[in-house]
Amino acid sequence: MFGIRRPLRRALSLGLPTAWGALAIIYKLTCPLARQDGLPARLVTSAVFFAVGTGLVLHMRQALVRELKQARRVAGAAQSVVLRPPPPRVDGLNVAATQLSADRGASVGGDLYEVMATEHGVRVVIGDVRGHGLPALGTVAALLGSFREAAHDEHDLGRVLRRLERALERHLRERDRDTPDATVAEEFVTVLVLEIREDGELHVLNCGHPWPYLLSGTSVRPLSRADPLPPLGPFPLPTELSATPCGPLLRGESLVLFTDGAEDARDARGRFFSLPESLTKAAHDRPVSPQQILRTVLAALLRHTAGGPTDDIALLVLENGRESSPLGTRESGRTTTTHAQSTTHL
Repeated sequence: MFGIRRPLRRALSLGLPTAWGALAIIYKLTCPLARQDGLPARLVTSAVFFAVGTGLVLHMRQALVRELKQARRVAGAAQSVVLRPPPPRVDGLNVAATQLSADRGASVGGDLYEVMATEHGVRVVIGDVRGHGLPALGTVAALLGSFREAAHDEHDLGRVLRRLERALERHLRERDRDTPDATVAEEFVTVLVLEIREDGELHVLNCGHPWPYLLSGTSVRPLSRADPLPPLGPFPLPTELSATPCGPLLRGESLVLFTDGAEDARDARGRFFSLPESLTKAAHDRPVSPQQILRTVLAALLRHTAGGPTDDIALLVLENGRESSPLGTRESGRTTTTHAQSTTHL
């Protein structure tokens, strides 16, 4: 059925302009009025050709709009398969994620994220590929495909990151071979790989990506201030890769991971968006949930940029909702954990 419809649509798209052109030629050759030199005859002839030309322009415009809509649908479907929405709950963690495109008409970007429960803990990746469009989507697909395998296969988080590096190198090499492009050598990806273990302990490897924010009660602070590694692509990773320990994620605390488009967003006066300020407001709202945090931040972003951010933005929120997680408080940068005691009656 679909094989018949497509040639039929093509025939109709070509046949109508051809018919209009033939009508104009027939009018010019057969109509006596078209061969007269008087002003009224010339006006009529001009009106006929103007109408035919206008019809052709409108027809071509409609055809281009249809093709553009179809291309966007295909691109959107491809991205929804590659960048699938995370489930609302992963191994006791409440999860919410969203994207905000810089171009309202675009459906393909270079942001990536994934949350997976593995035997090594919950493993998370978030990244930002340089550029937009189908080339960026191809890079996103290569990295996410590698992460989804490595997150289960590799016990060490450093080996997961190493697999991502090799996947990027292989993808760019194949892309350059198929469609040689001088810009391939300039491609890079900022990426952050995170592991949340059963006891809530956080371990992170960061390659040029913004550090997540930790929401604890009503306080908001960066998860770490350590210098990140270089982005994947321009320089090889160090021989030894040691994940940065960042303490535990206590019950009720949240991590907000994001791409740099969030903090680089500017208003009409050139002022940067204050993500910590927006997160502080979200932390004071009740009830606090990953979905509510996203709504608050997105609303503030749209107000700040007047609805038009200049870069794609991805946001991912993880809240520790595990019943077995230890309760604790953070005071002056220290974590105090209270373990419940159980009493057995004989």
